[in-house]
Amino acid sequence: MDPTASMTIDAAISVSSSTPALIQLIWLASPALPIGGFSYSEGLEGAIDHGLVHDEYSAADWLVDQLHLTQSRGDMSVLGQMIVAWQALDHERLEVLSQWVHATRESAELRLQSEQMGRSMLEWLRNQDAIDADTIAMCNRWVPTYPLMFALALSRTGASLEQCLQAYAFGWAENMVQAAIKSVPLGQNSGQRILTKLAQHIARAVSHALQVTDGTRQAFSPMLAILSAQHETQYSRLFRS
Repeated sequence: MDPTASMTIDAAISVSSSTPALIQLIWLASPALPIGGFSYSEGLEGAIDHGLVHDEYSAADWLVDQLHLTQSRGDMSVLGQMIVAWQALDHERLEVLSQWVHATRESAELRLQSEQMGRSMLEWLRNQDAIDADTIAMCNRWVPTYPLMFALALSRTGASLEQCLQAYAFGWAENMVQAAIKSVPLGQNSGQRILTKLAQHIARAVSHALQVTDGTRQAFSPMLAILSAQHETQYSRLFRS
């Protein structure tokens, strides 16, 4: 382990140790975190435009499928592996995982989302004095994707891997429900029922994500990729993805 990396982690731990892990997870999962998540629908708006999502029930089904078929098998699994790599200061592993994330964004807008939210997350960590200049330079060299930077933040909380992924999944679910409320559109009560349904699936999605290996991790969702590409030229839209 190189001494610079050790000092970086020691400093990060000293900053976060006074805040309980649960509070840190709630903080990171909050839609109020200034990283721009509210401006993306991750293909949902495209699905609405094509009539695939049109009411509370179709929105709930779409998001549950997205949780299991894309998040659990892809981003949640790589996020968990990144948390472990950050905690072990395994920079080679982090670089490989970061390259996988960057290579598996299937449209220009999905890549833009990953990069914009990642850079905003990096800036948030810098403003929290959670990381030093060497870590910032290293992340910029890899391209600071959102999973990479969110994993760095989660790795500092002291929470278990399962709890970290649960917090990430709930934060994702809350953002997506807000996107559905605005674009279907739906009422607040409908949104809460969708969120309840998603919450009931999060534990299973996290359990699956923790079992995924390099050989079984995947980012194969052709319908979502097509909708995302079409959304880039959609006539009228509220969201950036």
